[in-house]
Amino acid sequence: MATACPLCQHPAPAHFAEAELLGRRVIYRRCPGCRLTFLSPDALPDLATEREQYDLHRNDPADRHYRAFLDRLAGPLQAELTAGAEGLDFGSGPGPTLALMLTERGFPCASYDPLYAPDQALLTRQYDFIACTEVVEHFHTPGDSFALLDRLLRPGGVLGIMTSWLMNDATFEHWHYRRDPTHVCFYKPATFQWWAQTHGYEVMLPATNIVLLRKLARSL
Repeated sequence: MATACPLCQHPAPAHFAEAELLGRRVIYRRCPGCRLTFLSPDALPDLATEREQYDLHRNDPADRHYRAFLDRLAGPLQAELTAGAEGLDFGSGPGPTLALMLTERGFPCASYDPLYAPDQALLTRQYDFIACTEVVEHFHTPGDSFALLDRLLRPGGVLGIMTSWLMNDATFEHWHYRRDPTHVCFYKPATFQWWAQTHGYEVMLPATNIVLLRKLARSL
């Protein structure tokens, strides 16, 4: 059975690579439309596998090294915000820190995570900015997930993303980022450029692995 691209629904993604994951050989495909590389749906991890992996994270808000890592997104993101902008850290994980950092800098920010902070009320309003640090690579259905983020963001708002870009196809099999069993989607800058153009966003690439997407006003 054909596997459609989970981001753009292109009907014929190409075979991209085979590699070992959790003791078995799995298939990755690449979409010729949006350039997303993704794990074949039959190999996606179950919730227990994901939770086991996430629970290994030790993200301490008091850790200056972790804060410096997050500042790779927080810095460029806050430079695009107006005073008092309110936001959401989407996929905040077991040790939410980015929301705290942005709130300290005058940008009130809530934290949402489907496992660790599943407050559904946070998904019923809109925000001036949304931050996703090391999140989009986990999306099993990125088309649906990005559609949700779009609904949550006000016109003129900014979606900030940190994820490791897939830049070297030749080393994909041995790439540390691929070997995390919860990483199932891999993006190129061209993928974000496609999404921005298709959905009415301005794309900014201020640093490697950092993407800012500003939602343009849309006519009714």
